Amino acid sequence: MSEMKRRTFLTAAGIGLTAAAAQADPPDAIPIIDSHIHLFDQTRPQGVPYSGRKENTEPALPPRYRKLAAPLGIVGAVAIEASPWVEDNLWLLEVEQNHPIMAGAIGNLRPEKPEFKEYLERYHRNKLFLGIRYGNLWGYDLVAQVANAVFLEGIKLLQQADLTLDTANPRLDLLEAVVRLTDRAPGLRVVMDHVPHLLEGCDARARAPVEASLKELAQRPTVYIKVSEVMRIVDGRPSTDPALYKPDLDFLFETFGEDRLVFGSDWPNGAAVGNLPTIVKIAQDYFTAKGRTASEKYFWKNSIAAYKWIRRDPAQPRL
Repeated sequence: MSEMKRRTFLTAAGIGLTAAAAQADPPDAIPIIDSHIHLFDQTRPQGVPYSGRKENTEPALPPRYRKLAAPLGIVGAVAIEASPWVEDNLWLLEVEQNHPIMAGAIGNLRPEKPEFKEYLERYHRNKLFLGIRYGNLWGYDLVAQVANAVFLEGIKLLQQADLTLDTANPRLDLLEAVVRLTDRAPGLRVVMDHVPHLLEGCDARARAPVEASLKELAQRPTVYIKVSEVMRIVDGRPSTDPALYKPDLDFLFETFGEDRLVFGSDWPNGAAVGNLPTIVKIAQDYFTAKGRTASEKYFWKNSIAAYKWIRRDPAQPRL
């Protein structure tokens, strides 16, 4: 008996389904690894440098995230640094340690600093430490640093440790800088975040050089695109209209293919804090139409290639 017929039968027979059962994933549902969330606790004595929206007064910690994510089929997540304080690398790893839904962390270290090698060796001993984030947040300037020999030495140490570079907040100059960086460090794993948001903000004239840079990056097989910050607000409400998202997602899919795109929610940043189901639906609507193979790659398989996260929970898939 099909699932739809089974539910119709139960309803007709007067056997009501609970809301949880009615929304439960079918047996062949594709598990999801969320490759972009933020963790922070603004109740700490020292506070935090970032805590999402001003009205977001509740700490963003794994139990809160899991409660929201599990019903959506999300079985694991990678936390992306939300602090430039070097000691918060340890805080993030310690928070993740007791929560198996957390598959790893992207920390915050500066390759141009003299202490980078020492910190990298120290944090790399923890298998949850998957790499670093560097771009244009916290006053960092990847565009300028690509010409810095000391920075490049640090990046090569990152690469030798088999760790990932996550970029922060794409702009045209950042895309161009990553082209130059991967010329100097071939094979470096790079994950570009929030690219749909960049495309959304481009008019026709600005879009041409952005697309050209993305096409150039697509020639580098270890550069991945995080389909994050994809949700749009229309008339004050999040939209799930597939037609709104299809042009930009088509461009990314056609340019990078099914092996180089990864899912990220950006929870709890901005509007993502209260719209995790909407974000998942937008992604599922698009990638389900691409077939199961492409969907599995996007929702979890590609994140393994991009981050080499570790499986910590039985619900998390394995290759």
